[in-house]
Amino acid sequence: MAFDAHFITASDKPALIAFSTPEWLEIVRAALIELGYKVHTAATHTDFLVRFSQVRYQVVIVEERFGANTIAENLTLQALQSMPMIHRRHATVMLLGESFQTFAPLEAFQNSVHAVINSSEMFMLKQLIEKAVAENGLFLQTYRDVQGRITAL
Repeated sequence: MAFDAHFITASDKPALIAFSTPEWLEIVRAALIELGYKVHTAATHTDFLVRFSQVRYQVVIVEERFGANTIAENLTLQALQSMPMIHRRHATVMLLGESFQTFAPLEAFQNSVHAVINSSEMFMLKQLIEKAVAENGLFLQTYRDVQGRITAL
């Protein structure tokens, strides 16, 4: 399955979302667009993997039950969890669902994501996305500085 990502420019802020719940998908898409992101939507697990492998997304938000009945069946989340960190470090990965407490660090760690968001707090999704991206950027700042210096040699 080919995916045309040529419309992404150096100044774009690409985001990838993977949702099975149409109402949530629209809320997340609208919030990201308001924040200035160029949003791509994955329709299936395979579509997600193709898109993720071709674009260095800044933000990735996955529904806990994307393409599944339970979080344990979520193949997209399983793929992200087993992916080497070097392949996903460029993105702030968030998991959205009903079974999390928003920004619970242990739940985020257990799911190998940067932040978890409870769907009951989607009314302030823009602020939650901004906070997760800012915290991840601060956390990885030293790593990115060193990586930049190494590649400049």
